[in-house]
Amino acid sequence: MLELIKDLWGFMRARKKFWLAPIIIIMLILGTLIVLTQGSAVAPFIYTLF
Repeated sequence: MLELIKDLWGFMRARKKFWLAPIIIIMLILGTLIVLTQGSAVAPFIYTLF
């Protein structure tokens, strides 16, 4: 996992694609939110946000 982060950072730094960082961060946050609330009682409340 750490190697993937290093590769992404190296790609963004070498090609000046720093605008990708917020997109990747938002995708990670939404992914963890979906995984953590998949089987819990909080899930119906999360779905109303989207």
